[in-house]
Formats: sequence, C-alpha cells, structure tokens
Amino acid sequence: MINYMKKLNWTQWVALFIFASMAVSLVFTVFEIFTAPVKQPVQGPKVTLQSDYIFLLVEIILGIFILALPSILARSFRFEIPGLVYLLFIVFLYGSIYLGTIQKFYSTVPYWDKILHIFSGGMLGAIGFSFVSLLNFNDKVVFKMKPGFIAVFSFCFAVTLGVFWEVYEYTFDGLLNLNMQRFESSGGTPYVGRAALADTMGDLIVDILGALVIAIIGYIALKKGKPWMNQFTFKRKNWKKNK
Repeated sequence: MINYMKKLNWTQWVALFIFASMAVSLVFTVFEIFTAPVKQPVQGPKVTLQSDYIFLLVEIILGIFILALPSILARSFRFEIPGLVYLLFIVFLYGSIYLGTIQKFYSTVPYWDKILHIFSGGMLGAIGFSFVSLLNFNDKVVFKMKPGFIAVFSFCFAVTLGVFWEVYEYTFDGLLNLNMQRFESSGGTPYVGRAALADTMGDLIVDILGALVIAIIGYIALKKGKPWMNQFTFKRKNWKKNK
C-alpha cells in the first residue's frame, strides 16, 4: 500500500483528494435525506428538502463515477490521458459538484456558474482535440485530419455538450422543481420574457467563448507544430497486443 501511494503523481493526488471530499459528502448527504423535511414550512424561510438532498446524492454518485471514467476508458481502450487534460477535468468536477452544489458556491459566489461554464467550454474543447488526435495516432485510420477540421470539431464538440447540459438542467428543473436555470428569483418569483432566458443564454454564450478560445489556440499550435499541443492529445500506448 505504501509503495502504491509513492507511485501516485501529483495529478492522481489531486484526484484522490477530490474523490475523498465527495465520498465524505456522500455520507453526510445520506444522513440528511433521513432528517430533512419533505415539504416547505408554511411560515418562515425556505429550507432544504428531502428531494433536494436526493438530487444532490445522485449528483455526487454520478460525479464519483465520472471521476473514475477516464481511467476506466484508458485501460479499456489502451491509451494514456495526458495529465493536463485530466487535471482540467477533475478540477471542473470539483468546482461544479463539490464547491458549486455541496458547498453552495452557485448561490454564494457571484458568477460562479459563468466561471465554470467558460472553463468547461475550454476543457471540452481540449478533450475534443484529444479525441481526434487519438484517431490520428491509430495506425488503422488511413487518413490524417487537418488542423482546421480538428479545430472545428473540438469547437462543435464542446458547444454540443454545453447544450446537452442545459437540457439536463431544464429536465431536472421540471422533474424536481429546482431552479438550476435561474428562471425565477431566490424568493420564488418567476422571471418574465427575456429575463427568464438570461441565465441559459448566458451559459451558452460563455460555453461558446471558452470553446472558441481553445479552438483558435489549438489551430495555431497545430499549424506551427508546437510540441505543447501534445498536452491536448491522447497518447497511443500500445495498439497491438504483445505476442
């Protein structure tokens, strides 16, 4: 066990810290599910309901699974994920699920949601570059994609996942009576007209900006053959089985 801990690099230590934080939060959330009220009190301020903690529990479980997903995919498909891409990925999970939802940064830190969206746009753009580069490393792929195509793909990949995230928020706002898309004020008053769309459109706009910045940087780097672009690629580990 001690030798295994010594082999962990700094990125894996960060991932381990985030995993432990979410695991502890999972235990406390399960406890709160059994103690939280089912309905809002008739008088007094709003309180956190049992349904809110159930939704939080689902998010934590999904977060832990997603945290482990890159390692599972890397082992299954036999490639390495560069430390920078993985670090961006786990930091985003930590900021959105642990800090944003569990520690309530979404409601206490101004523009926390927008900061994460522009960060996620760039992160997803980098992952888009990685997916295409993975194909370029594969000897079975007979064509190589040009930098322009890779940049466009990474941009579209990031923006599409950003749209899917807004669909997710819209769906669970309706199912669990949440306010992730900020269609009403903190006091429960619904916004009207363009005001009701402001949060969703703002999220999509910053997603686009983050993805666009990475697409431009990545395109320029690929055209100039900059070696630091290897940080945004999946490196081939061993495509052929050892005989």
